Amino acid sequence: MESSTLICNCKKVTYGQIEDVVRAESNITNVVQVFEDVQKQTNCSTGCGGCHDKIMDIIADLLYQR
Repeated sequence: MESSTLICNCKKVTYGQIEDVVRAESNITNVVQVFEDVQKQTNCSTGCGGCHDKIMDIIADLLYQR
């Protein structure tokens, strides 16, 4: 996926922004915690919430790649 791909339409958050937060995580305990960190840093999924599942999938994929 391109880093410029828009994931959260409400808050204009891109794949690259989510990827940056996930890659910066050093102490990962679970996907939900990483999602909360991504949400705090980017404000994604704080509007309509329609991107929640897509963001969770992206986080899971990025963590699997580690």
